[in-house]
Amino acid sequence: MPTTTVGGRTVAINDEGFMTDPSQWDETLGAELARLINVEMTERHWQAIRFLRGDHAARGETPTLRRVATESGIPTKELFELFPGKPAKKMAYVAGLPKPKGCV
Repeated sequence: MPTTTVGGRTVAINDEGFMTDPSQWDETLGAELARLINVEMTERHWQAIRFLRGDHAARGETPTLRRVATESGIPTKELFELFPGKPAKKMAYVAGLPKPKGCV
């Protein structure tokens, strides 16, 4: 399995760069992952990331953008502002989770 070094730590990744072992993640690593994609984390960003991590732990898969917007209380439009371009992929990347099903 491929690995990469982020913030001085070696983490397992897939061929698209998403972490494959969520247990290797912590908020320090999440902040470094966000920095790598030019996202400056605020408490609202962390609210979304914490939702993703908790939902993934409970359901066994990365939540879709629709689920995040519906269940976290953060509107879709705001998620696009927080994580510009491809919010579902960017949130999963920062959260150290697999890309959500259905994302291209």
